[in-house]
Amino acid sequence: MARVEVEGADIVVRLSWWERAATRHREVRVPGSALRRVYLEPDWWRALRGGRGRGTWIPGQLCAGIRPLQEGQDFALVRAGGPVLCLELRRSAPFSRLAVSVTDPEAAMRVLLPLVPRDRLGT
Repeated sequence: MARVEVEGADIVVRLSWWERAATRHREVRVPGSALRRVYLEPDWWRALRGGRGRGTWIPGQLCAGIRPLQEGQDFALVRAGGPVLCLELRRSAPFSRLAVSVTDPEAAMRVLLPLVPRDRLGT
């Protein structure tokens, strides 16, 4: 199963061999400074936006690959039946959002939360 890690100043989605084949990506790497928000989506199908793009799509089971949007594109590696780790990114990033099913989404979120910028008012 995919892993989301912080490596230096980057957020990296590491993929297993079959996930690489399904998504047609070796890994996904975005700058940590591009992270705007991180959250868990309890309903896997709500994590998906846009249309079907390049990748592997098995209705009701798996969405893996690029999902084009009017304002950019999302990277999705989402399996049915569990929560999904969602990372919203700034416009400068190669993707608008990463939606990834991981083994322990709560632990991955705890690792990423320190990278989320705090607003100036402290709210």
